[in-house]
Amino acid sequence: MSTERAARPPLDRKRVAGTALALLNETGLDGLTLRAIAGELDVKAPALYWHFKDKQALLDEMATEMYRRMVAGIALDPADGWREWTRKANRGLREALLAYRDGARVFSGSRFTGTEHAPRMEDTLRLFTAAGFGLGEAVRASSTAYAYTIGFVVEEQGVRPLPDERREGYDIEERARLLADFPLTARAGAEIFADYAKHFEEGLEIVLAGIAARYGVS
Repeated sequence: MSTERAARPPLDRKRVAGTALALLNETGLDGLTLRAIAGELDVKAPALYWHFKDKQALLDEMATEMYRRMVAGIALDPADGWREWTRKANRGLREALLAYRDGARVFSGSRFTGTEHAPRMEDTLRLFTAAGFGLGEAVRASSTAYAYTIGFVVEEQGVRPLPDERREGYDIEERARLLADFPLTARAGAEIFADYAKHFEEGLEIVLAGIAARYGVS
């Protein structure tokens, strides 16, 4: 056995998921295969089935690893009110998803593989209920903001797979020329397909205002 092979880290779920996330920016979700991941790990594809029964199981672990990395960079300040915490949490979620090609598609609908999300969820629900929300209201309020962020980033990455890329066919000036007979629709392109950070923030404020109005909290 060579020294290089002897020093290789053991193959486990965390290492496979980390390798898959690194490969995701090259292949995108549709091109991410167990065979390609195995090639990066210098193992045969069947070796991965000891850890994941199928691609969805791998996506669940990838989403969990994304979550671990995300919460490591977002601190819950006890002084935060429910609005500011929701802003911080969803800004952090968006930033984490944008770090990976198709990050929102990987994260959306996946199931966490452990209970590491529970402490943060408990803190969030405690903060909301302390602010006057019922438990069900707290769940729906925080879930609505989360769903907004996921949906926003899915659409954003449909245009910009990575922050420094832009898919062909989303030229705003060309779109306006083609839609010249529909002036408001033509002008709307700049509101839909540009300045995503600004539009995300505005949409998040709309969500927060709606939550406050619906549940009568300040």
